[in-house]
Amino acid sequence: MQVLLPPGWPRPKGYSNGVAATGRIVSVAGMVGWDAQGRFASDDFADQTRQALLNIVAVLKEAGARPEHIVRMTWYVTDKREYLAAGRAVGAAFREIIGSYHAAMTAVQVTALMEDRAKVEIEATAVIPQ
Repeated sequence: MQVLLPPGWPRPKGYSNGVAATGRIVSVAGMVGWDAQGRFASDDFADQTRQALLNIVAVLKEAGARPEHIVRMTWYVTDKREYLAAGRAVGAAFREIIGSYHAAMTAVQVTALMEDRAKVEIEATAVIPQ
């Protein structure tokens, strides 16, 4: 995997401007913060993010992939301010579950998600090296 950071650009914090990789592609659908039985244990943004990240790792495992294989993530959040306020807790959960890898990431505020209690939904793309 090659992290793409154009010279002279400011260094992004916690993500990369781009990633180049070769291998088997694994696409993970949007994961929300519910458990394996489809139940939300919390309405807290950071708690839901933590669970969504755990769900991503569980799906990756089915393909033989690990968190360090993630090359792209898209985060859909229902409240930008809540997302920013939970930054420390979200960062801690990310480092614990995913690691300090620098995937290309996008975060977008949306009006609502399909699951009424969901505050965050995260898609991921991983590339398992050949």
